[in-house]
Amino acid sequence: MAKNLKLYYNIREVSDMLGIAEHTLRFWEKEIPTLKPKKTGSGIRQYTQDDIDLIRLIKHLVKEQGLTIKAARTRLKTSKQEVVNQQEIIDRLKSIRAELLEMRAKLNEIYPGVIGEEE
Repeated sequence: MAKNLKLYYNIREVSDMLGIAEHTLRFWEKEIPTLKPKKTGSGIRQYTQDDIDLIRLIKHLVKEQGLTIKAARTRLKTSKQEVVNQQEIIDRLKSIRAELLEMRAKLNEIYPGVIGEEE
């Protein structure tokens, strides 16, 4: 993975990057004790890459697996590494699927009608 040039991201950047509303990020900070971005003297949140990685895990648990925030908090507390491993596997499978769909589209260009369309 390439190194990020930025050390800190503000809440709007994180919101845009992950597709999560700013108010949701603030709520998650209250509910997940390990999610504590630094704050400047004027109260501006500064998220690190570790914070962003944790938010991705929370998003996976809440939005994709359908857990409540309380259940997600418990899951992160008791089996965080298992959640990380599961997230990595899902991300890799999504990447493989995208590659396969791209290959199918290219094959359909070469051999029209031979390969079925996406279901």
